[in-house]
Amino acid sequence: MAYGSFEDLEVWKRACRLAVKVYDVLSNCNDFGLKDQMTRAAVSVASNIAEGAERNTAPEFIRFLHIAKGSAAELRTQFYIADKIKIINHDEAAKMVDELKELSSMLQGLINHLKT
Repeated sequence: MAYGSFEDLEVWKRACRLAVKVYDVLSNCNDFGLKDQMTRAAVSVASNIAEGAERNTAPEFIRFLHIAKGSAAELRTQFYIADKIKIINHDEAAKMVDELKELSSMLQGLINHLKT
């Protein structure tokens, strides 16, 4: 897999779109603590992909991809909670969880590729 910059990576593009969507979904949320946690986790996914790519070594990139994957799992958990406490509607939470699962899978695929 060759790429010129992290901006070329589809997983980074999707993570950025996801972060924007999280801000949109939570725009009317009055639970500022959970909203802050969720937006930070969302931004962390894309940011760690970018930071790792710029480290210019496979082991460092892999390390940051694992961090991004952890942030995606954190955000997934927060969507489950937000759904249960009715901060967002169930269908929206389910869509976000599905997207996060796909992102995690893409991240794992990139990790596996970099390990070879």
